[in-house]
Amino acid sequence: MNGTTGVVIDPVATTGVLSAKLWIRRGSGEDPVGQRGGHQLLGSVLSRGCGPLDHVQLADLVEGCGAGLRCDTHEDGILISLKCTQNDADRLLPILGWMLQRPHLNPAQIALEKELSLQALQRQQEDPFQRAFDGWRQLAYGKGPYGHDPLGVAVDLEALDQNHLVALAAAINDGGSVLALSGTIPEGLQDILQGWGDAALQGRSQGESALDNGSELTSQSLTLNCVETEQVVLMLGQATLPHGHPDDLALRVLQAHLGSGMSSLLFRRLREDHGVAYDVGLHHPARQRSAPFVMHASTGVERARLSLELLMRSWDELLDSVIAQTDLDLAMAKFRGQLAHASQTTGQRAERRAQLRALGLPDDHDRRCVDQLNSLSGVALRAVALQHLKKPILSLCGPASSLRMLESVWRHGPFHSA
Repeated sequence: MNGTTGVVIDPVATTGVLSAKLWIRRGSGEDPVGQRGGHQLLGSVLSRGCGPLDHVQLADLVEGCGAGLRCDTHEDGILISLKCTQNDADRLLPILGWMLQRPHLNPAQIALEKELSLQALQRQQEDPFQRAFDGWRQLAYGKGPYGHDPLGVAVDLEALDQNHLVALAAAINDGGSVLALSGTIPEGLQDILQGWGDAALQGRSQGESALDNGSELTSQSLTLNCVETEQVVLMLGQATLPHGHPDDLALRVLQAHLGSGMSSLLFRRLREDHGVAYDVGLHHPARQRSAPFVMHASTGVERARLSLELLMRSWDELLDSVIAQTDLDLAMAKFRGQLAHASQTTGQRAERRAQLRALGLPDDHDRRCVDQLNSLSGVALRAVALQHLKKPILSLCGPASSLRMLESVWRHGPFHSA
């Protein structure tokens, strides 16, 4: 390597253990029209034969070394994870390069992985929570990059074949990739990585960020998914900001305040004070484009109305009132704790460093965020909420009779727009 920004080395004192994370900057958000699920299918077959190894030889090599190898497709990238001993790194790290440059894409293995993906999609349709989130996501992002689950859509997935994956694999290096290594770094790393090619390992320049929201704006504010169960799932939220946006830190503090732990506002209000929800929280992942900021709750049909009213009240408070200083201090403490807990293992450290580079953020982004916490005030958080959280949309999943009642509640609420 010629000092490329695509390689991040994080030496950590371990007993000879190395974690490697390869982030390929093409995820399900890059699925072509009519091929939703293509990158997930591609990612799943990368570990089923590459370079000089077929799927059996590859499995024998990895398992024979007592190592772990897996591939996960996200909206913004494909993440390949390898964990092994320092002594086996020279035999195993080249596998990651072969996945990038010489995947086999065997038709039999594609057919097997496609069937597994279709089964996973079918299981998702049996989950009211997943159906509610799918409805919210489609309403929030439309046909944009985040408008479908990384697994894809069954009708598109069924039509995919080897020719489609060959085309996707040919473009897999167009966005560049980031390799992060954490733990005991093997000697001769430069020689081990020789031949990967600098074009394959490229990170986005620091400071560059994707500011487009990746969504198609819609005037609708409600989506209903009727399922005859005794459970109602409610999701209230909005597409917001890319990770690293100047206002993103304020949203992450609000996330900690609203949904982090048993002392969070949503947990206390919906579970402890009113006992209306089985499960409650807030979803705000790191995304290259506009990240979802979504309150969610699962409840029984007889408590669904109160649950929705409490969610709307909690969201409205973000816009109408300033968070108390004691609540702000607690949220900031939680945020610091989340960063610490997310960096305990070499795998977590490597993944975070790969993600930051892939998003075009500096390696010390998290430390900078901690340093900026003291500059945030309750007034500043309210200003960010007023700017980015003014138009939440609602997704409901449950029995038709309950959804009709909840639709009426929403239509007469403060956020409804015709």
